[in-house]
Amino acid sequence: MSTLIFQGSPRHVASGLAILASSTFDVLVRRLRGRPLCKAWPVEFEIGTLFYRRQFERALAYADIREGRAYFDAVTLAIRGRWPVRVEAVARDAAAPGGHWFRPHAKCAPGGPVVLYLHGGGYAFYADVSHRFVAMLAFRLGLPVFALDYRLTPEHPHPAQLEDALAAYRRLLAEGVAPERIVVAGDSAGGHLALMLIVALRDAELPQPSLVVALSPWTDTGRRGASQFGHDVFDMVQGRQTVLYSSWLKGDTDATDRELSPIYRDFRGLAPVYLQAGGKEILVDMVRDFAAELRRQGASVHLDVWPHMTHEFHAYGDRLPDSDQALARISAAIAWAHSRESMPFSAIMQSEVAAFHPRPAAVGSCSAMALTRDNGRAPPQACLQQNA
Repeated sequence: MSTLIFQGSPRHVASGLAILASSTFDVLVRRLRGRPLCKAWPVEFEIGTLFYRRQFERALAYADIREGRAYFDAVTLAIRGRWPVRVEAVARDAAAPGGHWFRPHAKCAPGGPVVLYLHGGGYAFYADVSHRFVAMLAFRLGLPVFALDYRLTPEHPHPAQLEDALAAYRRLLAEGVAPERIVVAGDSAGGHLALMLIVALRDAELPQPSLVVALSPWTDTGRRGASQFGHDVFDMVQGRQTVLYSSWLKGDTDATDRELSPIYRDFRGLAPVYLQAGGKEILVDMVRDFAAELRRQGASVHLDVWPHMTHEFHAYGDRLPDSDQALARISAAIAWAHSRESMPFSAIMQSEVAAFHPRPAAVGSCSAMALTRDNGRAPPQACLQQNA
């Protein structure tokens, strides 16, 4: 069972618990009638999906988005209370935005991959559940992860987020992290930002990272595909939210969907792009379209889709076989990008596009075999370094 985390206003906590109770009741009644939303889902997953859908709806109903954010964080369903990682805050300064380093207690030795993580939340939320996901990801990968605290909408429309991501990347370079060691990753809106970042790096004549990992990425800020509204019944994120988030991202600027959407950009010659999505999420059609477009361009891309999963299903970690496998695949993709040997990235049953370009030998203290050992759950012994 999930761990319940309470924080903030008692009024918000009480409201969140009421929504959790009603969501649990509705799911159990539906299942007693033999009508689960998806027969492949365990009951915990269905409850969590309905709970977070209703939490988003309630949070967005507040007149002040700041109170909506506080409400959303009041009750969190976590698969684990704490992860064995050290969290270090980095303050915003004139040169770069702030964020947090998530460093596993046992991690790869200096010279290995470093992850720049861009969180999801429609560009409007940086939720407690996102912090917890990054902690789990750092533990599962056995790598240091810097999670950027970029400016949020609607207070800060485009290009604030992209400016912050560029500044964070420049800071990593300035601190001596070689670009071939950097993995840029993100989920949902953060996946959108990760994809836009590597385009901006080319425009700024900055070196590319070794890999981009985009989980359930928002690839078109306009309307695209039947799933964007047709999968509302399954997903925790609803199609109408994408319309709202898009309007907030544009703000009072003249930015258009074509300017803001990765699917209209040229990715030839840029870092390899590894995409993951759930077959029942609202964004799956646009993710598939994006992967097909990159393949048409001749860019380096791989897409895995888990048919029964929803938006950001990765957060369930090893509690679900599909999310467990997806996290292991991220580890395998990073291993492929940093392998000392030229090696293919293997396709699996969930692979829909397999068009990664062959990779030459790359730097990194951990071999591909070491990084993927133990299904990505913990760093291998060859890479362990206890923190002082």
